[in-house]
Amino acid sequence: MIVLMIYVAIFVLAYIAYHFIVGKSVSNLGFNARKTVTFGDESAVTPNRSASVISIISIFVIWGAFTGSQISPIHVPGPFIGDTSFLYTATNAQNQTSDAKVFIRVSRVGEDAGIPETSDESQNGFARDDALKVAAWRSGLIRVQKNDEGGKEEGYRVTAINGHPIAPLQSVGVEDGVVNMTAKGSLSFVPYKGWQMEPIWLPAPEAIVTRLFEIIQDGYQGVALSENIGWSLFRVIVGFALGSLVGIPLGYAMGLNNWFRGWFDPIVEFMRPIPPLALIPLVIIWFGIWEQGKISLLFLAALWIMTISARAGVSGVNISKVHAAYSLGASKLQILLHVIIPNSLPEIFTGARVAMGVCWGTVVAAELVAAEKGAGKMIIAASKFQQTDIVIMGIILIGIIGFGIDILMRMAEKVLVPWKGKG
Repeated sequence: MIVLMIYVAIFVLAYIAYHFIVGKSVSNLGFNARKTVTFGDESAVTPNRSASVISIISIFVIWGAFTGSQISPIHVPGPFIGDTSFLYTATNAQNQTSDAKVFIRVSRVGEDAGIPETSDESQNGFARDDALKVAAWRSGLIRVQKNDEGGKEEGYRVTAINGHPIAPLQSVGVEDGVVNMTAKGSLSFVPYKGWQMEPIWLPAPEAIVTRLFEIIQDGYQGVALSENIGWSLFRVIVGFALGSLVGIPLGYAMGLNNWFRGWFDPIVEFMRPIPPLALIPLVIIWFGIWEQGKISLLFLAALWIMTISARAGVSGVNISKVHAAYSLGASKLQILLHVIIPNSLPEIFTGARVAMGVCWGTVVAAELVAAEKGAGKMIIAASKFQQTDIVIMGIILIGIIGFGIDILMRMAEKVLVPWKGKG
């Protein structure tokens, strides 16, 4: 919630700053400046590149701030690291009281820090100073009764922390953390965690980059990164191609023939809302867990989308163009080749972009179930060993590749369908 509020605040401040500082100087430039009406005109709304850059920078700044990144200029309060102590008061079986200190050393996760030394001062009571080492974001159990004289006798108990009374299942805040008492009377120290995320939950950006170069060089579990990504792309391309080869002709048939429309419409409309991931158990039963099953799942993921897009493309052809072609003596085949197909291609390319995105997300999920190679297999294998940096690295790569695929399809659409949006 805090991260979301910060991000929203950055968005609002950046929008206000751009509107009042830069917006006025560029508002009179470009084609939109010559339009009398822009609000509600979709053609007047284009991506603001400044907003895109600020958005990406904001995400990385927030990410770095909440992970203690070395490349981030700002940081939110992090966990307590260093030495601290607190005073406890114990009462023995004879109802006598004595004070002693617990010295605590908090180190970063993975660091081999030694146990702090106890006080050299002479202690006259039965309570004895104790020491503990604990990692940041963790807690440490302190059994002071094992160190105190008479601590194992019945009636011994800890009654106060830094002068504040404490009882089983209660807590007392100290300078650098919280002291909890268990149901059996033992003490537990939890150091101050701050606002930063523990690396096991969210590593810093530089840790992701370092891990990426390591896997590019050495691979992961004996498989190169390029091989994992290549297998995922291969499955997506084959499944999408098969789905298009069947779905586009089927969509044309449904858009041009009443019998085909009536026969296949219930099937298409029934299968369309079913998520591809829901079909994984059935596909495994029918085709197994190897390549045939994965490609069959991707085929089904693309089939219905391409069918609907081709059908919608036929339905969206301007009837006046069909009438004009007939008046010029065109045959049905000529109308199909020169009127229907060219005018339906924009809709088909839109469906193809959606289908590729669905296939790319589906293949990763399919590889989570059973695969020897693939981006999804790498992610699920890393999650089993709590290698969060590899998991996040894989997710980022999947997003970048998916975005790249969409850009390539947009470029192909501009080249192959230059008449889109021109009537």
